[in-house]
Amino acid sequence: MNEQRLFAALGRFVARRRRWVVIAAVAFAVFAGVWGTGVFGSLTGGAGFDDPKSDSVAADRILAGPLGRHAPDVVVLYDTGARGVDDPSVAASIRKAVDAVPRTGVAEIRTFWDTGDPAFVSRDRHATYVTVRFASSDDHERVKALKKIEPAFAVPGTKVRFGGVTAMTEQVNARAGRDVARAESVSMPLLTVLLVVVFGSLVAASLPLAVGVVVALGSFAALRVVTLVTDVSTFSVNVVTILGLGLAIDYGLLMVTRFRDELREDGADLDGAVARTVATAGRTVAVSGLLVAVSFAGLTVFPSRFLSSMGYAGAAVVAFAVAGSLTLLPALLRFAGHRVNALRVPLPRLRNPGERWYRTAHLVMRRPLLSTIGLVAVLLALGAPFLGVNWARPGDWVLPSGADARVVTRELGSRFAADPAKQITAVVEGAADRPALDAYARRLADVPGVRGAAVTGTSGDQARISLGYAFDPMSRQAVRTVNDLRATSPPPHTRALFTGMPASRVDIVHMIGVRVPWMLAFVALVTFAVLFGAFGSVVLPVKALLLNLLSLSAAFGAIKLVFQDGWLSGVLGFTPVGAVDADFPVLIVAIAFGLAVDYEVFLLARIREERARTTDPAEAIASAVRRTSTVITSAALLMVVVVAGFLASGIVFMQVIGVGLILAVIVDATVVRGLLVPAVMRLLGEWAWWAPGRRAPRAPARPALPERPPVRP
Repeated sequence: MNEQRLFAALGRFVARRRRWVVIAAVAFAVFAGVWGTGVFGSLTGGAGFDDPKSDSVAADRILAGPLGRHAPDVVVLYDTGARGVDDPSVAASIRKAVDAVPRTGVAEIRTFWDTGDPAFVSRDRHATYVTVRFASSDDHERVKALKKIEPAFAVPGTKVRFGGVTAMTEQVNARAGRDVARAESVSMPLLTVLLVVVFGSLVAASLPLAVGVVVALGSFAALRVVTLVTDVSTFSVNVVTILGLGLAIDYGLLMVTRFRDELREDGADLDGAVARTVATAGRTVAVSGLLVAVSFAGLTVFPSRFLSSMGYAGAAVVAFAVAGSLTLLPALLRFAGHRVNALRVPLPRLRNPGERWYRTAHLVMRRPLLSTIGLVAVLLALGAPFLGVNWARPGDWVLPSGADARVVTRELGSRFAADPAKQITAVVEGAADRPALDAYARRLADVPGVRGAAVTGTSGDQARISLGYAFDPMSRQAVRTVNDLRATSPPPHTRALFTGMPASRVDIVHMIGVRVPWMLAFVALVTFAVLFGAFGSVVLPVKALLLNLLSLSAAFGAIKLVFQDGWLSGVLGFTPVGAVDADFPVLIVAIAFGLAVDYEVFLLARIREERARTTDPAEAIASAVRRTSTVITSAALLMVVVVAGFLASGIVFMQVIGVGLILAVIVDATVVRGLLVPAVMRLLGEWAWWAPGRRAPRAPARPALPERPPVRP
């Protein structure tokens, strides 16, 4: 095969010039560690979940003009304790602090003493709030402005908390950075230990880890390059860099395992062993990496900055992980040579785990139809709860219950007459007189769920109507209210646009629902083409696509049960709100689907090799399962360790990623690859390798690999 010769030539080239390859890799790692970490200053800030083409964003753009915004960006809550707001010394201290707040970038600060509005004081008279509205309409600029003025609100002896959308964004950003750093500090030692357990050798274990570190550093450089051509969300760094580390270790595991196999068979020619490793495992890594990158690229069909930037950044980092695995790792393998098995660690090892998978594969292949039906039914049943999902968007609910933004929302709902941050804004465009606008506001106030509506500003032929509400913006009631508001006819010859957390939530969910089929179609089409090119079959790509979707079903069912219904919420330490963020299951689809194809390629490539060694199809499948079981299960375990740190995060959507990916990887590496794939392959028989224009082949030609040197007598 021409491509195998190409990969073999690459392996020989790297082996012979290994010193220069390693020197270049070290130099690049140093460069990436210095220049690449500048990506943190190049990120656009915030999350960028909104659809820039939605009605809510269009309304926000209008409100950024002369009409202006009315809803506060920050609610500063003062809990005055036993003294109470009516105590003159308390009032004087709060007013003094507020008066000293710098006004740069601040459009308006409102207090009880400025407005005389009793709604600013709690029913028990022991708490009050201050609202802040910034001049900028950009969430990144508002977060920076909040950081500058936050310390000025402090009042000795009074508990001060910050709530509202801008405060929530700032708190999520800060906590996400800390959580990821903590996750990496825990996962790296665990990865090292697990690699030693898997390989039983310190030298072999160090090689994937070394490549993983270089790829992790290179991920920063890749992300910074992406920022030069497009906006990148803050959270891209949190997810993509960890994923790059996990993939590099996965690929390294496959490559090192194959190299050790080559040495066991005949290790006289080290350059040839490296070449054969790159021609087989390296080719598999290239195909797998291409498919994982395609899964990420599918995210670019979404207009939101969060998903699209995750697509660009993810694809770039995966490409870098593949490049490191095909260049630096073979060079390190050649340097190690027979010493790859050195520094063995005497650890207890499982007895023949591959043999167990071998016997299990033969067991399910005895009755392939029954096994397939049973396994598919189980996976569909596990995914059935997801049919009742209630979609949401990120809000203060993603933070721990003790976070300032959560506490402020809870306190405003229980101790005050109304939450000033719970506003929906209607922007009316077109000529309409004040009586018509007031009449329209009254009609909006009659919509179920709305607590009052009033015209709060006009500018030319534009008007602003502010509406209050008390429901949870992530509830099903919020969706009904927004839909009813948009169905209410505005004054003649005008149009109304609605914004605010509930309206934004509806628009985000709509955007994802419309674009998901396009994403799936793109990923399916390219995956089909790549797998067809790799294996020459039209049946295998279809099988892979269907089984990969099944492997996601159990994970998605668990996501709904855990994060919407509250199962294990006490263990994970979050308070369920009866909804699941719509963005992160899409992200999980991209990552988990790519990893599932990753393991599929590992297994299919080995099945093809085994078919060249035996005329028994069942034996070829079972032998491939036996040979890849250690690699796939070890790779899955290592990936689980990489993403398990997300479970310890205090941010709910990070926990969603952790739960979703862990379950998807475990189910795919065990139930799907170990049981369902053998049953389906046996059921399909030789037709699994069929393509139009030719009959089902009996066995492929033996791959054209670099020949091993003859054994001398």
